[in-house]
Amino acid sequence: MLFEVWAPRAREVTLQLNGRPLPMRPAPGGEGWWQVEAAAEPGARYGFALDGGEPLPDPRGRALPDGPEGLSAVVDPTRFPWRHFWPGRGLAGAVIYELHTGTFTAAGTFDAAAERLGHLAELGVTHVQLMPVNPFPGRHGWGYDGVAPWAVHQPYGGPEGLARFVDAAHGHGLGVVLDVVHNHLGPSGNRLPEFGPYFTERHHTPWGAAVNLDGPDSDPVRSYFVGSALAFLRDYRLDGLRLDAVHALLDDRAEHLLAELSAAVDALAEAERRPLFLVAESDRNDPRTVAPRAAHGLGLHGQWNDDFHHALHCAATGEAQGYYADFARAPLAALAKTLTCGFFHDGGYSSFRGRRHGRPLDRTAVWGHQLVGYAQTHDQVGNRALGDRLAALLGPAGVAPLAALVLCGPFTPMLFMGEEWGAGTPWQYFTDHQDPALAAAVRDGRRREFAAHGWTAGEVPDPQDPATRDRSVLDWDEPVLDPERAALLDWHRRLIAVRHRHLPPDLRLAQVRVEFDEAARWLVLHHGPLVVAVNLAAEPRRLPLGTGTFSTLAASPQAGPPAEPSDGALPLPARAAQVLLRT
Repeated sequence: MLFEVWAPRAREVTLQLNGRPLPMRPAPGGEGWWQVEAAAEPGARYGFALDGGEPLPDPRGRALPDGPEGLSAVVDPTRFPWRHFWPGRGLAGAVIYELHTGTFTAAGTFDAAAERLGHLAELGVTHVQLMPVNPFPGRHGWGYDGVAPWAVHQPYGGPEGLARFVDAAHGHGLGVVLDVVHNHLGPSGNRLPEFGPYFTERHHTPWGAAVNLDGPDSDPVRSYFVGSALAFLRDYRLDGLRLDAVHALLDDRAEHLLAELSAAVDALAEAERRPLFLVAESDRNDPRTVAPRAAHGLGLHGQWNDDFHHALHCAATGEAQGYYADFARAPLAALAKTLTCGFFHDGGYSSFRGRRHGRPLDRTAVWGHQLVGYAQTHDQVGNRALGDRLAALLGPAGVAPLAALVLCGPFTPMLFMGEEWGAGTPWQYFTDHQDPALAAAVRDGRRREFAAHGWTAGEVPDPQDPATRDRSVLDWDEPVLDPERAALLDWHRRLIAVRHRHLPPDLRLAQVRVEFDEAARWLVLHHGPLVVAVNLAAEPRRLPLGTGTFSTLAASPQAGPPAEPSDGALPLPARAAQVLLRT
């Protein structure tokens, strides 16, 4: 097989293969590439020694069996024993389920997670979204401090474990999306700078020096990340990628990296004759993110919609700290605007930022499914001091109305694992850094961050304490033993079934209409043939439906028998929701 590596500053490079040194030669065409042919079986350990130094893991290595500081292992993706044919499943019509491999089950492995896929298929979700699986220090962590963008975390099961999980998901009719981090690498175990100028001081991110996307020698760096994305989509038969914090991909070139990546993914989809998609996390509220490349956009297929989350959270909880401040002044008005316009911040003033923010979407041009909507995510739960979920704040019954707006609303809905039954387990921030100094810095930094909000050091969970991870593991007995949680789970099933049966996947935002009363705390969403009536007040309300006839499709569990509309209005109990079909 051909071993190759980009090391433009090295005078000599040696392949160390199973302890045997093999000198490498400059590749034809130069440009800093080195290569050598050598026989190697899967599992063989190897690394590259630069100018007589210690062997380093392959930047494009697929496996690090001994962790980020160890050597790479040869992986042949063509030997994965796939059992299921998979034609692919696109973003339109999707219902996504965000899942963290390390806490979805107590075992924290791909194989253990695969045993629970039947639950997701029965729930009605269409795609499982795995949080990052690239290698990171230790065994347990969120995964956003990965250091090897081409490899798979060994404690989860490594490359073969990921392939088995994806194959099992396809066997259940589920697509798989992978969360990938291209904007930075973790602080521990990152050896890329020793190979070449992968990072630059021209730009800075919250995590330090930025990835070199637009400076000298940036062509191979861009190819490195685009190649990693294509390799995961192709070799693991994934359906899509979620791109973490793309606003931190600082790129001054005429063609942004994301446009280059979306073009490459579209070409791969055409070559493989199956749909593939990219969904960005971005805080810019920039319509160019999902605009076609032909219209000078980035050509991504979807984007997370934090504005929808923030407005929904404020309307339900009344919280007003931090970025919630912009939404808390009139949360139902903010929620109505996000449901109809996509963004709340579309060029207006943001008090949180102290400036104007965002640009408006063209409601006639943007499909609702291009925005991903959610009431909870790993960020919005895990970045709270105690990792408390909405069910801890509102009770299982209190989250039921929110589920109706997420699952029968205009956006591609996404659930965070356990949300479907109002999980009583928190989801906290946890790490397993092996460097004591780094572990202490993370622990102290977390405590300082929340001290500003009134939390004492002893109240904030220690990320390095194994108990913090253990508390975050889902308790799968909850929906079996607790009738209230079982009822909430059934409510989610019914809402998803309503969505699949009655909502076409190609509705424009211009087709969405909302009525609301800020003081009375009710909202009525008209979305295609559906009417979603939500009462967030602590008292019963009578909600206007307008003219026409209606039939009830689903009513929240605590509301009792569904109410019947009369005189163009619907009586709803306190904190209840009802989904109706306009006939």
